[in-house]
Amino acid sequence: MRAIGFKRLALLLGAALLALLLVGAASLSRPWHALEFKTFDLWTSLAAPHRSSLPVVLLAIDEPTFQEVQQRWPFPRSLHARLLDRLREDGATAVGFDVVFADPSATEQDAAFAHSLAAAAAAGLPVVLAATREKVESASATLWTDVLPLPAFVAAGAQYGNAGVQPDDDFVVRRMPQSEGSFSAALARAATRHAVPASSADLIAYRGPRGTFDTRSYYQALEPGLLPEGFFRGKVVLIGRSALTASELQHSQADLFNSPFAALGGERLFPGVELQATLLDNRAVGDGLRLVPEAWSLALVLLALTVLLPASLRWHPGAVALLTAGLVGGMALLSWLLFLQFGRWLAPLFPMAATASIYGASALTAYAQTRQRARQTRAMFSQYVPAAVVSRLVAEPELLRLGGEAREVTLLFTDLAGFTTLSEQLSAEQTVELLGLYFGAMAPIVHASGGTIDKYIGDALMAFWGAPLDDVDHAEHAVRAAVAMQEAMGKLCDALERRGLPRIAMRIGVHSGRVVVGNVGSAERFSYTAIGDAVNLAARLEGANKAFGTGILLSGDTAALLPANMLLRVLDEVIVKGKSQAIRVYTPCADAALCRLCADTLDAFAHREWAHARAGLEALQRALPGDLATLRLLERLNAACNLAEDANWSAAQALDKL
Repeated sequence: MRAIGFKRLALLLGAALLALLLVGAASLSRPWHALEFKTFDLWTSLAAPHRSSLPVVLLAIDEPTFQEVQQRWPFPRSLHARLLDRLREDGATAVGFDVVFADPSATEQDAAFAHSLAAAAAAGLPVVLAATREKVESASATLWTDVLPLPAFVAAGAQYGNAGVQPDDDFVVRRMPQSEGSFSAALARAATRHAVPASSADLIAYRGPRGTFDTRSYYQALEPGLLPEGFFRGKVVLIGRSALTASELQHSQADLFNSPFAALGGERLFPGVELQATLLDNRAVGDGLRLVPEAWSLALVLLALTVLLPASLRWHPGAVALLTAGLVGGMALLSWLLFLQFGRWLAPLFPMAATASIYGASALTAYAQTRQRARQTRAMFSQYVPAAVVSRLVAEPELLRLGGEAREVTLLFTDLAGFTTLSEQLSAEQTVELLGLYFGAMAPIVHASGGTIDKYIGDALMAFWGAPLDDVDHAEHAVRAAVAMQEAMGKLCDALERRGLPRIAMRIGVHSGRVVVGNVGSAERFSYTAIGDAVNLAARLEGANKAFGTGILLSGDTAALLPANMLLRVLDEVIVKGKSQAIRVYTPCADAALCRLCADTLDAFAHREWAHARAGLEALQRALPGDLATLRLLERLNAACNLAEDANWSAAQALDKL
């Protein structure tokens, strides 16, 4: 059993490792990464605080602004100069233009903006302009070119930083720019007036969906009275595009990205200027999400492996499924808590999928093993028990307790009279043909009554009722099968004669008792059989038919279990070798009056009522001329009368002497 358990464990482990390899290969695919992105978006949507601790105001170049200023994009730089002057006068802390001023415009326009930049620098108001990088591809190489603000603007005191970001395949920006030359890093230094430590974050910690930061239209800062005096005091102001308008479509690409908050039905688009505000917030407060080491995911998978494999060997599949669901849910909860409480991103998809795959592999392996056991069970029993019994054993293997169990059963032995002599007169082919016809006629009768054929022994057949499935009427079913088998012998003999084979006669012994039934043998070869004294008695009763001239002989133990409507003729009392208790033996009989006469006669004989017993035996001789059982009992009666009052006399006869 230990070897079988080790073999099952090795098989489960191999299947689980194969499943993990498949999951690992799948985790390298783009669809897998897309699913991980969606998990990140879901966590982001659930964990976002919907506020920022940094005083930031966004001035959105939106559709209302285009309508109010009546200008096409790009706006005249004198317009930006007016805005910057207003912010300086209102006391802004820092200003960031998420706009790339790389190309010169009209001289007076550039001069106006440079003048405002210089005035801001003189007043201690830091202004950060956006830079970017452009990819230039040729037949021989791919080059990246830095696109910087006009030198005149930098000379006037403006700072700049690369506003480029790296969207994922679904155009959602999740990665934190690592360069200290980024737009957000430069703006964070300008806003805090000191050096900002290099970011250790890997991913962006979004503060909320679009509109989380205080957002005003660009034109509201231009027109006096639309915003209160001092509105911008002490605040960081970011200016950038925030709408996809007709004029933008004609002249430039809109600065919009997909939003992670669309995972829960939020607005799909996220303005680039608001993304820069989020990056600024992360950099200024030292926030952001860090990746959990991959070893954590591997440790979770190893934990699942060490928990699920032993459970799969010992527990019910339903319990293992619940355990798997608990592990998967626990991994999701761990990922969520790390995200919410510790700012750590543990992608839960891989350990969750790996755990599910381990369960799937163990379930498939268990199913395959169950199917194999079912085939073995069906193959082992299909020749011995009815098909309905085989199907139930396959469906409910717990009914079959391998190794042996004590059961109350009824056993039946058959044998062909004079078969040894008969077989000497037949060829080998004829002998095999005769036995094939004989067993082919008898086995279906056993199966039809719910019996189990234990074995074929030469010309003998051993069967029992009451195992492997319980049968409360096992004795009745066995006796009725015996009667049906004897009835079938007439048709069988006619068939044998038509084939040129001799007629045959069969003897049957039936006994009920407690035996041990189960699989006996080695792991390589075993059989389902019954063992015990009751087996020996049933076999002896079969042979005792010769002494009584009967075709069926059954014990009193079997007779006691039969219903009243099954008529039996009692024949004699016998003592089994090794036993002291006498038992009566019976044979089926359809004549009720004859059955009563036999019972009265044997009772009178047992009580030494010789005259009564003799009268009964004479009546039996008249009813059954030449009946061998009656003649044997009459001989014993005559012998007993001559013994007078012998204290050692017994009405029972040793079975081994018959």
